[in-house]
Amino acid sequence: MAVVKRKSLMSNCLRVGVIGVGYLGRIHAGIYARMPDVELVGVADINPNTAGEIAGCYDCAGYQDPYALVDKVDAVSIAVPTSVHMDVALPYLNAQVHTLLEKPIAPTVSEAETIVEAAEDSGVILLIGHLERFNAGIIALADRAANPRFIEVHRLGTFVERAADVDVVTDLMIHDIDIALSLIRSELTYISAVGTPVVTDHVDIANARLEFANAAVANVTASRVSNRKFRRIRVFGDDSYLALNFIDQQIEVIRTTKPALGARYPDLTMEKIQVSPRPPLDAELEHFVETVRARGRPLVSGSDGLKALRVAEQVQHKIHSGLA
Repeated sequence: MAVVKRKSLMSNCLRVGVIGVGYLGRIHAGIYARMPDVELVGVADINPNTAGEIAGCYDCAGYQDPYALVDKVDAVSIAVPTSVHMDVALPYLNAQVHTLLEKPIAPTVSEAETIVEAAEDSGVILLIGHLERFNAGIIALADRAANPRFIEVHRLGTFVERAADVDVVTDLMIHDIDIALSLIRSELTYISAVGTPVVTDHVDIANARLEFANAAVANVTASRVSNRKFRRIRVFGDDSYLALNFIDQQIEVIRTTKPALGARYPDLTMEKIQVSPRPPLDAELEHFVETVRARGRPLVSGSDGLKALRVAEQVQHKIHSGLA
């Protein structure tokens, strides 16, 4: 599709739309609707009743056609099923509409590459919705986690039927793959993984070990068949240990200090940091709007989303090789 040149904004008001207003998309719409200097122009959903309901809630236009907003907005959130991410996103990217695309970026690496290339060719902002990167606890942890040597993550949750069309790697583990890749700035050299179906026909519980060229290791476990939520990340550095409980947003920090005079070993200090909680989706959408206005680099770019998907696909391959 030919690139359509868009005119510069005549005012400071950013015109936005939301494509797909199911469970998550309707939250996007609500956040945009209350943002200053942002106009929620319209929403679109394959279900006309849903589109009409959300449009009525926020006094905007509602459409069944997912492409109806292409020439009406400056930026768009796309929260449709992953299987149609490419089909829905490309017309917006080709029309130079800045795009927030929910995670994972696409169902396959090939489609993800096409999406990233389209964004680069059009020169637009493409942010991938890896929501945990906007978690206040993760942001605080990343600021303190210098040179991680070992990362361990557990993301356990109860079964949710609306996510049963994909496996736990794409549904949950990809969050922590993305976090590990963002914290360990080194080339990934080896992956091992195991997993099994429990409730669905897909893998419902999985573990992956990621090894990096600088000898760092990330061990990631994800399950959607737990009887309760448990989400925790531990980061071991050269002289520190940090642990974040995603649920209560508390970070434990243990560091070594200079040994006391005559002591054989360094002392250990422990600090507990209570992070001020903030809805990550609010932070993500505010970052998207600010990045569009400043023409900056998004925290989770299309390339970041593609990188996480490549690793997730390798994890899936390792798991299925073991199940064969």
